[in-house]
Amino acid sequence: MIDTIHPGSESEPSESFRPMLLDPADAADAAALAALRDSPLVHEIHDRIADQVAELVRCLAPGETFTRQAMDRAVADATGGRPDTYGSWAWYPWSGQLVHVLPEDEFRLVRFDRNRDKITREQQQTLLRRRVGVIGLSVGSSAALTCAMEGVGGAFRLADFDRLSLSNLNRLRAGVHELGVEKSLLCARRMYELDPYLDIEVYRAGVTDETVEDFFGGSGSDGGGDGDRGLDLLIEECDTPWVKVAAREHARRRRIPVLMDTNDRGLLDIERFDIEPDRPLFHGRTGDTTAADVRGLDRAETVRFLLRVVDEQGLSPAMTDALTRVGSTLSSWPQLAGGVMLGAALVTDTARRILLGEPVPSGRHYIDLDSHIPARAAALPTPLGATL
Repeated sequence: MIDTIHPGSESEPSESFRPMLLDPADAADAAALAALRDSPLVHEIHDRIADQVAELVRCLAPGETFTRQAMDRAVADATGGRPDTYGSWAWYPWSGQLVHVLPEDEFRLVRFDRNRDKITREQQQTLLRRRVGVIGLSVGSSAALTCAMEGVGGAFRLADFDRLSLSNLNRLRAGVHELGVEKSLLCARRMYELDPYLDIEVYRAGVTDETVEDFFGGSGSDGGGDGDRGLDLLIEECDTPWVKVAAREHARRRRIPVLMDTNDRGLLDIERFDIEPDRPLFHGRTGDTTAADVRGLDRAETVRFLLRVVDEQGLSPAMTDALTRVGSTLSSWPQLAGGVMLGAALVTDTARRILLGEPVPSGRHYIDLDSHIPARAAALPTPLGATL
């Protein structure tokens, strides 16, 4: 499978983000697999296909008890007695891992079995036919990964121009060995390590004048069967005013719902442009401002614009204080991993319900843990055994 490359991308092997899938029952793929096994490109081989097939058998017959012999027979029947030619092998170029996995349908059935019946199998299939766009892969990477983990979307478009820095590691799932790697690649890799059958496109230069139409409508340049289909939902998590406004202008024109988490007080923004095509952007908080109006704002103007978007009066005291010190005693506004994970949960849950057709209205909602789990003025009792 060939990586999907968009303007601003590179094509060097070290910058890969998509696994190679090989069918061991296909002669050409089997030859490629044999060559790969004998090459220095493979660092580890993981073949637990028998365990996966056994889990598949149990998922299909949850009320049946299997003896060891009965399970061995069931596994042999499922694989035709040839587990070596069953399923797929996924090679991850960035890690050198070669992994044997179930065929796509069976893989998805087992991976999402524990979703039932919070998500039925029929609903899961509906969700896997949806395409989700994510712009901004600092906060947005957790949302994208959680959506992939839950099966909210089977196809994704990820956009970010930035690279991982050390200060990102307070909230991004990455390691020190990945410093300097592009955030779009890191996010796609994590998602593919969960599910090698996903369809992910990356926009490594972010969303720009040159790529915004393709991001929303898509050219299907990877040759996928439904590659020309546009986005079904957008998760917007960037700090650039032009991108925030332009993304919503395109979403509104194409009738695509937009979700945004601000990582402060659990604020979740929902804009249902799919059912309200005339809805003002940002719930009308920025008036008739267009993307052209906010192009090229300086730092102070950018902060003022973002404060209008999120409603300065609704910020937490800590964030309000921090914004007065950004650029003097603070390098940027603060973000915590707990808030990012909470936002990912809120976005994923809301995205699932929208994509399944539930009547989720536009609006702004706060899931403020400081309010729901408030600190008490009275001193708490000293735990037994504690030393004062």
